[in-house]
Amino acid sequence: MESSNRSVWRINSHCVHFGSALKDCVTSSGYSSSIVDLTCSDSVRLVNGTSLCSGRLEVKSNQSNQSNQRWSSVCEDDFDQQDAEVVCRELDCGAPSVLQGALYGEVEAPMWTREFQCGGNESALLDCRSSGSDRNTCSPGKAVGLTCSEPLRLVGGASRCAGTLEVKQGDWRPVHDYYWTLKTAEVVCRDLDCGSAVSIRHREESSERSVWMIYSDCVDSGSALRDCSTSHFSSSILDLTCSDCLTSSSSYSILDLTCSDSVRLVNGTSLCSGRLEVKSNQSNQSNQSNQRWSSVCEDDFDQQDAEVVCRELDCEAPSVLQGALYGEVEGPMWTKEFQCGGHESALLDCRSSGSDRNTCSPGKAVGLTCSEPVRLVGGASRCAGTLEVKQGDWRPVDDYYSTLKAAAVACRDLDCGSAVSTRERKESSWRSVWRIYSHCVYSGSALRDCLTSSSSSSIMDLTCSVPL
Repeated sequence: MESSNRSVWRINSHCVHFGSALKDCVTSSGYSSSIVDLTCSDSVRLVNGTSLCSGRLEVKSNQSNQSNQRWSSVCEDDFDQQDAEVVCRELDCGAPSVLQGALYGEVEAPMWTREFQCGGNESALLDCRSSGSDRNTCSPGKAVGLTCSEPLRLVGGASRCAGTLEVKQGDWRPVHDYYWTLKTAEVVCRDLDCGSAVSIRHREESSERSVWMIYSDCVDSGSALRDCSTSHFSSSILDLTCSDCLTSSSSYSILDLTCSDSVRLVNGTSLCSGRLEVKSNQSNQSNQSNQRWSSVCEDDFDQQDAEVVCRELDCEAPSVLQGALYGEVEGPMWTKEFQCGGHESALLDCRSSGSDRNTCSPGKAVGLTCSEPVRLVGGASRCAGTLEVKQGDWRPVDDYYSTLKAAAVACRDLDCGSAVSTRERKESSWRSVWRIYSHCVYSGSALRDCLTSSSSSSIMDLTCSVPL
C-alpha cells in the first residue's frame, strides 16, 4: 500500500490465463494506492510441469553477458538431491519429492555443461560450486525433471492431516474459507499425501489479519493452490470478477480442514466411493518417504471393515463392496487381513491377522461405495422434507440458487424418483447451513463434495417422486 493514490493499470487475469500478452489485457483503473510488487526467480525455472513447483529444470547460462544468455536444460547425471533442495528453496516451493529424467518432456539442446555440487543450504543454484570440466554429451531422456512439494500445511490439529490450512507465498498465511468445498479441499489432502477430504470448517477470529483467499474455480480446474495467486487488499487494483485468483485480504474467517490420515477411496464418482487404499508404515511417521499407499485384497476385507472405513471418511453405511469396481492395480497390496468389530473409529485401529498375504488374485482389489450422507426430514415420506446433508454435522441446505437440476442429485442419492419441486421456507432466525455450489454439482460431483458453509434463514424443502 502506498500513502496516496496514483494512476494504475488493472490486469484482467482471465485474459492472461487464456494466452494473451500482458499488454493486451490491461485497462485503465483510475487511481489506487494498492500496488503489486513481483519477484521472479533470476536464473532457474521449471517448465512444462503441472504447477510452478514442477517441470523440466532450466538454468540461465552466461549470467555475466546479457547478450549471450540462454536457458539450458540440466543433465540428470550432473544433479542430485542436494541440488534439488536448493532449486525448490529458490522457487519458494516445498522440499523436492520427485527427481527423475524425462518426466516433463525431453529437449535436444542446449544443455548445461557442468555438474552442480551444492551443499544443500545455498539460497540459489548458481551460488553452488560446479565441476571444473565440461560435459560434452547427455544421454536421451536424461534432462532433469523435478517436482517440489507444494508449500501447504495444516497446523494446530490432532495430526499433520488436520488443522488450519496455511499456504506459503513469501510468507505463511492462513486461508479464508470463501466458497470452499470438499472437492477443492481434496487437492490439499492429496498434496499433503493425506487421505480423503473429510470436513471443512470456518473459524471466526477476534481480530483481522492477512490471509490468502483462494477461489475454488481455480483449483477445481486443475491448478495448484499457490499458482492461483494474486496479492491484493480491499482497495486492490486487480479484477475481483475473475475466478482464477488466490488473493491477499484481511479477514477473521479462517479455514480449518480435516483429511483422513491413513485411508482413502480413489477413482470413484465421489469422496464416498472408490478403490480402497491404506497408507502403510504408519509407525514410521518421521520418515515420510517410506510411507506408501497400498490397495487391499477383497479376501482380507469384510462388511464390518467397510463400516469402519465409511465412518472414518464421514460417509454413511456401505452400500456396495466388490472387487475391481474402480479399476485394478498392480501393486503394492496391503499384506494382512483386517479384523474389525465394526465400531472402531479408524481402520488402522482394528486388529489384523498375524500372517502376511503374499498374493492377491487379479480383480480382487477392494472397491467400496459408501452411502452419501443426505436425508429429507419432516416430510410425509422419506422422499420429501427439509434437505439435510452431513459434513461433520447435519445441516439444512440453503435455498439460495438451488435448482431442480441440483436437487435431482439428492433424489438420486436417496434412491427416490425424480425431483418434483423445491420450496423456500423462511425461519425466524439465521442458522448454520450448507449452500450448494451448483456449478460443481452440474459437473458430475456428489452433493456433499459441492457444499460450502454459510448462514441463512432461508431453508430448502424438497419433494422427490416416490419410487414404484
